[in-house]
Amino acid sequence: MSVKVLILEDNPVARTFLSRVVRESFSDVGEIVEVSDLDAARRLLGHPAGGKAAARGEAFQLIMVDLELPDGSGLELLTELSQYPATRIVTTLYSDDEHLFPALQCGADGYLLKEDRFEVLVEELQKIVRGQPPLSPAVARRLLTHFRTSESVPGGAPPQAPAPAPAVLDHERLTPRESEVLTYLSKGFTIKEIASLMGIKWFTVNDHIKSIYRKLNVSSRAEAAVLASKQGLV
Repeated sequence: MSVKVLILEDNPVARTFLSRVVRESFSDVGEIVEVSDLDAARRLLGHPAGGKAAARGEAFQLIMVDLELPDGSGLELLTELSQYPATRIVTTLYSDDEHLFPALQCGADGYLLKEDRFEVLVEELQKIVRGQPPLSPAVARRLLTHFRTSESVPGGAPPQAPAPAPAVLDHERLTPRESEVLTYLSKGFTIKEIASLMGIKWFTVNDHIKSIYRKLNVSSRAEAAVLASKQGLV
């Protein structure tokens, strides 16, 4: 099955540019649908403004969202996509905190700047296959600076300790496919390698990993591997 992509961008030149980036990034791209406003995106996804998008028919696996749109903010759509099984990437010109952090809080899986060179955007978008978030270099530096500054503020609140991982892995909550993906993850295979071994698309593997993390209440491959090891899956 080929990958279906939705690009939400009001600038026609930028839409064409991003479409080229997607085609160059992945060999299994099928249909790329381009829309210029929130209303058109919602009609395609089949939900009203303020509602929740749900997969129906041939769902999109990758959705690229501009933030400044003629009929609202891309943040609205990101929030409405919280239950939609797609990788959501912000594509914008803004790298400031006022745009970056709200986008991440609304569920963006990556943040790319349209002003970056073509080859840089391709390289970053390809990180999805390796299970890494696509982040433009300037955005990655901004995030590092932000957190380093926060940690160095005198008298600031100490960083919160991470919540303890569950002591027991709940097999009943994982589907057989998810258990298989978790086993491969624990053995160190990449998303692309897992897709090849299981005979499925890497976007499908990515969806399984998101589901595994959510069900096990973990946020990394290492945490998931520890739980799998404790239960004898690896």
